[in-house]
Amino acid sequence: MKKLDEIMELMADEMADFKTAVLKLQLLSKQLFELSIPISTEALENNLTAFLKKQEAQSQERDEILRSIDKKLKNARLIPDYLIILFAVLGIIALGMLGYFGYTAKTQQEESFKVYRMILESENQLQRDFLAAYPEIKEEYCRWLEVQK
Repeated sequence: MKKLDEIMELMADEMADFKTAVLKLQLLSKQLFELSIPISTEALENNLTAFLKKQEAQSQERDEILRSIDKKLKNARLIPDYLIILFAVLGIIALGMLGYFGYTAKTQQEESFKVYRMILESENQLQRDFLAAYPEIKEEYCRWLEVQK
């Protein structure tokens, strides 16, 4: 009987240890259910729609930036407006100066022709007056011209 008492005592100890182990396991299982995050399709859909909205907003920002860049490129010029205006003004000034200098050169040439004509006419008049004053020299001059021909 002694042996049976010992076995019963051992069995009672084992049962108490088993009961404490089962209680610990229940407590851990309960904590596990409370801590775990249930993955449901609703949570996935919410996260996915939030991500897609962010992605759509970023896509719209990129599209807006690309449109503004495209608009700037369409309106861009190789030569700025102020350079075109500057070259146009310089061209007008250059054409004006060419016209002015051409006109002054032409008038200067006409004046020099007039002066040259006046000098020739005055020399001719001097020769006529001289030859009229000295008719014998005029006759010799006429003879000399005939010999030259």
